[in-house]
Amino acid sequence: MSDFSTKPVLTGDLTVLRPFTEADAAVMREIIEDPEVLRFTGEAPDELTLDRLRSWYGSRSDQPDRLDLAVTDRATGELVGEVVLYEWDANARSCTFRTLIGPRGRGRGLGTEATRLIVGHGFEQLGLHRVQLEAYGHNHRALRVYEKVGFVVEGVRREADLKDGRWADWVMMAVLEHEWASHRGHADRTALTDLSSTAR
Repeated sequence: MSDFSTKPVLTGDLTVLRPFTEADAAVMREIIEDPEVLRFTGEAPDELTLDRLRSWYGSRSDQPDRLDLAVTDRATGELVGEVVLYEWDANARSCTFRTLIGPRGRGRGLGTEATRLIVGHGFEQLGLHRVQLEAYGHNHRALRVYEKVGFVVEGVRREADLKDGRWADWVMMAVLEHEWASHRGHADRTALTDLSSTAR
């Protein structure tokens, strides 16, 4: 199994995922401070200065144990968010996935394709066995994307967080390498195929 030190460029029909640079800090700050992003990720820290973000995004390519890639719109080159594989466990061949997509990248399939690209890279190039994530139960858009790409709900941490004065659930999901091999990130199509074959 490879480590995460090689930072690839992954190209899809709608998106290009590329390594971050310091120059991405200003746009990422806008995305991190977007109200919808804050609603599903939590308040941005007060110390989230532009200098700190430059240092953070400028150092992403130096990390051998995680893969942070910028999500860009293939048609325009515009930076619209990020996808990350982190918390790498080499012995278990597993890691955690997370993503942020800003307002200019939503509702067009960019986040879905970006998720497929990086998770597929994890299984097909890095030899992962398992990719897991946690998402708020009220983040219906994200949960739908994760299901389409093949993540399976494994459990719910009920009322695990106080969010805007209301208790929020955390949904735990994962996808395994043999599952990925069967649908390659198109679990919705696989389900439709299974239904049609059963109906015959």
